[in-house]
Formats: sequence, C-alpha cells, structure tokens
Amino acid sequence: MSKLGNLGARLHRGEVGYDFVKNRKIWYGLSILITITAIVGLAVRGLNMGIEFEGGAVFNTPKNTSASVSRAEEYAEQASGHDAIVQKLGDGSLRIQVAGIDTDAANKIKNTLADDLKVDSEQINAELVGPSWGEQIANKAWQGLGIFLVLVVIYLAIAFEWRMALAAFVALIHDITITVGIYALVGFEVTPGTVIGLLTILGYSLYDTVVVFDSLKEQTKDITKQTRWTYSDIANRSINSTLVRSINTTVVALLPVAGLLFIGGGVLGAGMLNDISLSLFVGLAAGAYSSIFIATPLVADLKEREPQLKALRKRVLAKRAQSAAKGETEVHGDDESYDGEPEDAAPAVVGPRNQPASRTRGRGRPSGKRR
Repeated sequence: MSKLGNLGARLHRGEVGYDFVKNRKIWYGLSILITITAIVGLAVRGLNMGIEFEGGAVFNTPKNTSASVSRAEEYAEQASGHDAIVQKLGDGSLRIQVAGIDTDAANKIKNTLADDLKVDSEQINAELVGPSWGEQIANKAWQGLGIFLVLVVIYLAIAFEWRMALAAFVALIHDITITVGIYALVGFEVTPGTVIGLLTILGYSLYDTVVVFDSLKEQTKDITKQTRWTYSDIANRSINSTLVRSINTTVVALLPVAGLLFIGGGVLGAGMLNDISLSLFVGLAAGAYSSIFIATPLVADLKEREPQLKALRKRVLAKRAQSAAKGETEVHGDDESYDGEPEDAAPAVVGPRNQPASRTRGRGRPSGKRR
C-alpha cells in the first residue's frame, strides 16, 4: 500500500488526524478575511463584463495577421473611440472586441481597421452583439443560481437536517463570493462561459460537503447514549476519515482545469479558455476548502447549541477532567460504545493513538479458567 493510501486508512480508523473543529475560529477568521478582500475588490474594481453582456462588436482578422496585439489595440481604440480588447489566437489571427457601438459604427471601424492592418475589409469578420441578449443571459443565470440554491437547501434539510442545510448554504455563498471576487481582482472578462463555470463548481463544492455530512450522520446515531465523545469530536473524525478522498478528487479535478487555465490560456494564448477555466479552478479549490474548514465546523457549532448535545458536552468534559485528575487515560474499559464501534475506537487527534484499553484489560488477574 502506498504511503498516501496507508495515511488514508489510518485517518479513517482514527489513529491519526488533525483537529479541524477545535481550530475553527482560525478558519472562520481566514475565510472572513478572504471574503472581505473579494468583496472590496468587487466594489472597487468591479467585473470586467464581456461584450455578450454590454453589447458591441467583435472583429476577427485573417490568419497570420502581422500586426501585434498592442498595435491592433491602438488602431481599434483610435477607430472606435472606445476601449478595445485584443486577443491573438493560435492561428495568428486577432480577435478584437469593442463594446458599446452600433451597426453603423461597426462598419466604419471595420473599414478603418482594414486600412490600418493592411488587409482586405472583406477578410475581416464582424459580429454585432446587442446588449438585450446579454441582459437575458444574466437574468437566466441569476434565476438558475437561485433555483439551484433553493433546491439544495430543501434536499439537505430532508436528507439530513436544517442545520446541515444552512451550513452547506453558507459554504456555497462563500465559494461564489470568492470566485466572483477573484474575477474582479484579476480583471478577467466575464462571459457566458464564466457563468457556466460558476454554476458547474457549485456541484463540486456540494459533493465534498455531502460526503462529510453523510459520514457525520452515520457516526452520530445514538450519540447521547454514550459519554466518551462530543459532537465536535465525531465531526472532526468525519472530516479526517474522508480527508484523503476529498484531496484526491479535488486534485484530479484541478489538474485538467489547470491545464486549460495555465497552458491553454497562458502559454498557447487561447484567451477564451480563461472565461471558464478560472471560475472552475478557483471554485473547485474554494469548494474543497469550505467543505472541510467551514461547513462541518459550522454544523458542530450549531448542533452543540442544542440542550441535549450541550449537556452531553458538559458530561464528556467533566469525565475527562476527572480522569485527568486521577492520571488515567481517556479511554476506559467500562465506557459504552455507539453505532457498533469497538470500545477502543478513538476520534482523530494529532499524534499517535492512545493504547487501547482492551489490550491491558485483565492483565495481572486470573482468567477464571482452570489450568
């Protein structure tokens, strides 16, 4: 078995792990800081809306156009009087976008560009985009997002409970805000591809969260019938038991997206790939982070406000304090187990596992058998 596979097995058994829930205030603070940065970037810089949303014209030049991107941008801005966005495509042609112009202006700009670039005007393909179409796309995107969030909350409330639904909703809003804020800070153009990518990452974000919630639901059955673990302990164990799987699925999903973003958009210069790849890359990373550091610790906070679980926490901590005062370990042979777990099972904590009590039980005492 590989080292990663061995680590995953030990995490699942609770032999090793990291206390994510105990340090939740750190993750909350970090998330708040990142979210505030994203909101400030969105408020100050705003989104660079593509021509599909603002309206305008797109001019595609012939292959192997000799003019550079900067020179073509200068020609387009002089001809139109508006800011222009120029991208050099893989075949050597140029894609020139000019927002906020009508049909008559587009024809004049096309002829002027043909003269400046020293090409035949018939070889320049001009496409006019109306702002009303972009407005319809934006409205449909908001409607789709709203319907998705409502259905997610309803499903999680039925399949799990309302606290988990609320935590998952907060995690999704966290992911959307960060992704949109990154777009504002980086200045990438927002196109329909961006909207598609944004809606896609919500499913990936929800997947990791549901995996952890399902493990947590199974492990907290009849939790109040024992006095060994608090709800936070079991929540932390659920995170650790699914940690390697979450990392593996996220890395596998990020690798092809990183290829689109850094190689396709950066090295090869296919700028249209940036539209969808950046939203996928940021959203996948933010989704994996929120499912581990935000959603599950938030559920633990909400659940331990319930009277039964609050009382359970007091009993568990009191028992641990009493055991510590007597110099005993936390695991006792007379403690009851739950959900079919062996008595020597332990929650994920940093460091080696406590020596199981079952290994020392009965030593130094007669076995009762006649020899």
